[in-house]
Amino acid sequence: MNARNLPPTAWTTGSTEVFKTGTWRARLPRHVSAPSPCHAACPVNGDISHWIGRARERDFRGAWEILTRNNPFPAVSGRVCHHPCEAACNRQGYDEPISICKLERHVGDLGLAQQWSYPAPAVERSERVAIVGGGPSGLSAAYHLRRRGYAVTIFEAQERLGGLMRDGIPAYRLPRDVLDGEIDRIVALGIDVRCGVAIDSANSFAQLREQFDAVYVAAGARRPKRLPQLDYAQPWVVDGAGWLAQANAGQAPELGERIVVIGGGSAAIDVARSARRAGHEVTMLALEARAQMPAQRAEVEEALEEGVQLVDGASLVRAVADARSGSIAIECVRVNFVPGAERGRFRVEPIGGSEFRLNADAIVPSIGQDPDLAPFAQSASADGALLRVDATQATDAPGVYAGGDVASMARFVTEAFGMGRRAAIAIDRALCGKAQRPFDGGDDDPPARSGQGDGRAASVAGAIPALAGRRLPGLGAEVQRLVPLDSIATFYYAHAARAPELRVPADERDGDVEVQLGLDGERALAEAARCFSCGTCISCDNCFHYCPDLAIRRLPDGGYEVDGDYCKGCGICVRECPTGSMEMIEEMK
Repeated sequence: MNARNLPPTAWTTGSTEVFKTGTWRARLPRHVSAPSPCHAACPVNGDISHWIGRARERDFRGAWEILTRNNPFPAVSGRVCHHPCEAACNRQGYDEPISICKLERHVGDLGLAQQWSYPAPAVERSERVAIVGGGPSGLSAAYHLRRRGYAVTIFEAQERLGGLMRDGIPAYRLPRDVLDGEIDRIVALGIDVRCGVAIDSANSFAQLREQFDAVYVAAGARRPKRLPQLDYAQPWVVDGAGWLAQANAGQAPELGERIVVIGGGSAAIDVARSARRAGHEVTMLALEARAQMPAQRAEVEEALEEGVQLVDGASLVRAVADARSGSIAIECVRVNFVPGAERGRFRVEPIGGSEFRLNADAIVPSIGQDPDLAPFAQSASADGALLRVDATQATDAPGVYAGGDVASMARFVTEAFGMGRRAAIAIDRALCGKAQRPFDGGDDDPPARSGQGDGRAASVAGAIPALAGRRLPGLGAEVQRLVPLDSIATFYYAHAARAPELRVPADERDGDVEVQLGLDGERALAEAARCFSCGTCISCDNCFHYCPDLAIRRLPDGGYEVDGDYCKGCGICVRECPTGSMEMIEEMK
């Protein structure tokens, strides 16, 4: 029998797998574990799609554990974060962005209600690290270092930990039981806290450096910036940050019936709203037009609802006491506010003929604060009003790192959390190097979930953009660019409205009553279900089921692979992927 008369191979083997049709293709699909846009925008490098995925599965404890790998303050962040992740959310291009901040608050509140705690460090290191300042950045650094086993001591000048979170954010925005609960959980890891101890001189800082293996400076910014148009010696000029700290402690000084708050940021809004609660008539004078104000939009809206009068796009010219009426005459002019390339840089153009006057009993400037660098100036270099640091928060002084308001103009609480985390990783790396022990990155990499690619790829890509597009040793999928909306198979998602922003009615906002309301359980689940899980495989099996060539293989330990012997490169699997976790690449043959 010659070959021409032999039966087809498929008849004798019972399989068509002998026909390797993969040589027909020009392009090949591949699975990727890619960073989502929200991940890249998150100040703490949060693994947002991972923890929302856990929440969607009703595993809120798992969601909390993923959240707190990067941020030990989910209930705080869920209330005060400026949420850049939501502006980056791919869902925004489909209907409305995910309410990530409110979801984080829900998970964080569950953690407090259920009294979830952190496990003890897996190892105990011999090295000691000092943290100067017990505010958001210092507490974040202390948490990440302690979880790595380091002996951590916090030196805080005030009598209680919290810094800006306690002194600068009113309880109607951040309830004190929430703040204290998340701080106590960090301290319970075994952190040595020394409140009422100020590192306020070059000598005390030098002694600290001698006693500890590394130091993280997170002393904050408490020196108020001053307006040259104001005479600060006058009793009717009251510093906004100082007044707010006293008000938050329940000891608000009297200001008279009518006050003018100068500033357009969150701190100025907090002063204005707190003054309204203290019974004052309040006018805010902001250089910026309302749309340009650095305060969050919700804060501005809530202040207006509460009776604060806003005069935006205007500047103080001078203020003088009127001897006859006993009030303060505040001369102002309308301006065009032109922002600069960097935060804090701007130009103001007065508008001719637009002068006007306000009358008040007190003026409360709230235009920001600068750090006191005197204790650190002999050790580390400054860059203007800030300590100079590199991308890892290291100063040019060996073993000294800095973050938060002392080293950055990014005056947001979650930015401070992120800087503390970066510094802790850098300190860990440096101390491991000195001790000649392996540095493994600790617990910062997101956990790989069953059926998903290794989440470390996404984490690394978000932290180190230069690695995008490279395969890293030990990772199950390739690191790539951020997942764009057009990579998502949106036809698998019904249009659904974002969870509404719920607030206590303005006439019920008395004292410390929290204004913004969280999500209940059902709303939280509905919001989690809206997430596209961008770049994160959810083990839906679409690629497996829709492949016409049976070229997708399930892996024994979860996940999938493409069998190049049979894939014709049709791209159906990529088009049917609901999370953008697959892409087509050109093959060079």
